[in-house]
Amino acid sequence: MWEYTDELKEHFFNPRNVGEVENPDGVGEVGSLACGDALKLTFKLDENGRIKDAQFKTFGCASAIATSSVLTEMIKGKTLEEAAKVTNKDIADYLGGLPEQKMHCSVMGREALEAAIENYRSGGKKKHELEGRVVCNCFGVTENEIERVIKENNLTTVEEVTNYCKAGGGCGGCQGDIEKIIEKIQGDKIEELPAAAPRRPGKLTNIQKIQLIQQTINEQIRPALRAHGGNIELIDVEDDKVIVAFRGMCSQCMLAEYTMKDLVQAKLKEFVSDTLFVEEDKDSASEPHEHRG
Repeated sequence: MWEYTDELKEHFFNPRNVGEVENPDGVGEVGSLACGDALKLTFKLDENGRIKDAQFKTFGCASAIATSSVLTEMIKGKTLEEAAKVTNKDIADYLGGLPEQKMHCSVMGREALEAAIENYRSGGKKKHELEGRVVCNCFGVTENEIERVIKENNLTTVEEVTNYCKAGGGCGGCQGDIEKIIEKIQGDKIEELPAAAPRRPGKLTNIQKIQLIQQTINEQIRPALRAHGGNIELIDVEDDKVIVAFRGMCSQCMLAEYTMKDLVQAKLKEFVSDTLFVEEDKDSASEPHEHRG
């Protein structure tokens, strides 16, 4: 069962600004009833060009309703330039966080806002259209959108991409293409980094330690595993114990124990702290992943 914050529950049970603005200046419609989620956002500007009213209609889950409600509250009083800077992360943070599997709801809100602004700027003549090659035919997600959610949210696995934009969550046929897009985006990031990241000096706070562990995994460990068809996921950090799960070929490899010690643990000791040690979450690694796409 997903854990919902009190703020999310409040906006689900008592959503703000439900409906449709009369004679709206901007209209944004995204999603599809056939795909399970749909959102229509309308807004009206005042004489100073600020959003005077914003309302929504949505077909979706509790997270879809709550994120839409929050979005209308966030953009009221803003200029279109200010509203356009609202990200899906801003929406999720306003609610105190969303379950990973529901992050696509915040992305849908951001897309609806962009579509409504685009509609206004075209004089009401332009509707939201997909841009770029469609990668996920099940949910109509393009390569451009997949690249964007990867870059904005630093996603590293197909499962994360599915959580953020649904791509890969239907038949499973596009998961290979999504993996290639991840490798391209994350590979470009790695090439921009110096050859070796300096060890962080001094005592780290818990947040700093977790962030540095994730950074080391992304930059120093994951590229080596991907070269052999594998991957790794950070599950948890308990004091000096780092719990990870292997994915892909690594989850089936007889040498996983050596990989964990000689690569994963060695790199974390080198770039984070000598006191760290690594354990594999074998239950998570062995769980059958639903074939989605």
